[in-house]
Amino acid sequence: MKIEKDRVVRFHYAVAEAGKEQLESSKAVGEPLAILFGRGQIIPGLEKAMDGHEAGDSFKAAVTAADAYGERRDGLTQRIPKKHFGEQKLAPGMQVVLNTNFGPRAVTIEKVGMSVVDVDLNHPMAGKDLEFDIEIVEVREASEEEIAHGHVHGEGGHQH
Repeated sequence: MKIEKDRVVRFHYAVAEAGKEQLESSKAVGEPLAILFGRGQIIPGLEKAMDGHEAGDSFKAAVTAADAYGERRDGLTQRIPKKHFGEQKLAPGMQVVLNTNFGPRAVTIEKVGMSVVDVDLNHPMAGKDLEFDIEIVEVREASEEEIAHGHVHGEGGHQH
């Protein structure tokens, strides 16, 4: 069965910045990632590279910054009250996840003051070309419920 819109895809991945050491791998966690394909649950360049593949396929995909997390935008900073970080020890250069009105967002600490913290809102991988090693584990039809909910249920997916 080929990967196409509204099919459930389970896959392992390893990602590196182009020409550099591996940053993360799903095999290190043990479980493949499960997505409802064609719903924007992964970066656009990776989705394009996976389209049409089948279970058992292994391949490499080069994804430009524009098709990954976008280009870095200068001046994309915000000052946030320190209380929003709880008891975390903060230092410039640290990456943390903030809960926002639009869901969790990865930010980079730029400056820590007495009561406020300046953060860079660019995604930590913005402006970086990425290289992926992909192994397609499973491709199956999504259930009506998964399509209605917009996410995978069961193994590797949402448990509700």
